[in-house]
Amino acid sequence: MDKVRIFALGGLDENGKNLYVIEINQDIFLIEAGSKYPETDQLGVLEIINDYSYLTENSERIVGIFITHAHDDVMGGLSFLIKQINIPIYTTPFTSMMIKSAFEKNHLTDYKINTIERNGTLTLNGRKIRTFALTNSIVDNFGVAISTDLGLIVYCGEFIIDLDIRNQFFASDIAQLAEIGKEKVFALLCESSQADKEGYTSPKHQITHLIENAIETAPSRIIISCYQQNLYRVMEILNLANKYNKRVFFYSRTLNTTISVVEALGYYHFPKKLIISKQDFNNDDDDVIVLVSGIGPHVFNRMMRIATKEEEQIRLRENDTVIIASPAIGETEVNGSNMKNELYRENVTILSLDGRQVRTVHASQEDIKMMIYLLKPEYYFPIKGEYRQMVNNANIALDMGYRADHIVVLDNGQIATFDGHTLVSTSDLIDTAEVMIGSDSNMDISSFVLKDREVLSQDGVIIVGVALNYNTKDVIAGPDIQSRGLIYLKDADYIIKEVGNILLTTIQEAKEENRFENMQVRMEAREKISRYLLRETGKRPMILPAIVEINISE
Repeated sequence: MDKVRIFALGGLDENGKNLYVIEINQDIFLIEAGSKYPETDQLGVLEIINDYSYLTENSERIVGIFITHAHDDVMGGLSFLIKQINIPIYTTPFTSMMIKSAFEKNHLTDYKINTIERNGTLTLNGRKIRTFALTNSIVDNFGVAISTDLGLIVYCGEFIIDLDIRNQFFASDIAQLAEIGKEKVFALLCESSQADKEGYTSPKHQITHLIENAIETAPSRIIISCYQQNLYRVMEILNLANKYNKRVFFYSRTLNTTISVVEALGYYHFPKKLIISKQDFNNDDDDVIVLVSGIGPHVFNRMMRIATKEEEQIRLRENDTVIIASPAIGETEVNGSNMKNELYRENVTILSLDGRQVRTVHASQEDIKMMIYLLKPEYYFPIKGEYRQMVNNANIALDMGYRADHIVVLDNGQIATFDGHTLVSTSDLIDTAEVMIGSDSNMDISSFVLKDREVLSQDGVIIVGVALNYNTKDVIAGPDIQSRGLIYLKDADYIIKEVGNILLTTIQEAKEENRFENMQVRMEAREKISRYLLRETGKRPMILPAIVEINISE
């Protein structure tokens, strides 16, 4: 009988950073390698990924990794993982193209991508694996069913049940799900982020009926913001542009590339004559849709720059219509709110969709019930979401008659261990950690660096320097003082002068007492200057005293 362990390195009690581990005997199957966006106080952090230490330590046991779709929460960390362990990747054609693009940006050339079908079978290490098509906000999404002696372990990722999808590359294969359900399903891993929402997500994920009138009747130019990885929504906008014969300017090179990939694969077609190139775009043109897109909070930051006149190519005009087609959710809410405030200052017509009108393309309660009903798993694992959402998901299974001891709610690193069909333990733990990636795409930013950045952003920095004769310790230049983000110098000359005097006095006292030591004097001066500035300004800036000793020949 196969020995099974199921756990996550990321994705539980959080939004993003998904990485699920299925261990069957000595084989390790990985599903997803995502990233997540930083909190607003994590200054200078571009993205956050998982610590892959467990995987590197057990790399010889890893059979491969499945990436179910091309969203950052499931593939954003893949480049960093493959740099550490060059394991085989299994995914569908569109996602394969997106992964290759991400690898190119990260200068990664040595990798193994195996392109598979959304509905198909393959054998890895003698073990049969089935894939099945699911509806998501992006094309080529699929789920995974791994065979064991105990039954299938099924991962359904992100999905909704939508029987009105006309594009086959978005559509679910309900028949395939039913076929899998006829086999014995041992465990089902199912997403939780909208488990508190009643009903089905569809058709509340669609926006055409909400924005069509605004596009049809707009007196002039239309500017629409949306998440670039929500291809379903992007295509809704493009279909309306085509219907009303409006030209489109993609204010995102990445989205333009993505649409080109979708067209090259034969998944979608948009008339080339309606696309405005960057060179041909004119800010004075009317009857145009400007599609402003980005990932996560970046789309709101980009619109914010347009609203505050920081973008050269696009300037808002009073007769513009601005449509916010992607409501702010989770970590993007602060950015979204700030953007709206700035837009309302510009006297443009604004149509802002919110979460009550539009749902993200994630499973709501009836979607989850349908998945459980079709697959009838022996054990049920709520995944992907904050802890309260995972509990809501567990309650759905309880309401459908599942016993509590067959519903497994885990934390990251907590292992569900099975002996045959019995769950024997959830007490074993693997150390998990977050790795914060900065602008160089390689730097793990420590908490100390983040604390320094927080101080700089709130209280500023002051640098005070002098040059001394190395032999006599006499001051030969300075003090020179630079301040940023602390005070307005013209209004506080006396503060700047006193900061310099404190450093000079500290040096002189140490010299007279015959105890001058460069580092010790700098620490003493920093403490005195800090107390003075707190008393005078109420702030605790970063203070950087610099004492340069110069060896002057007699």
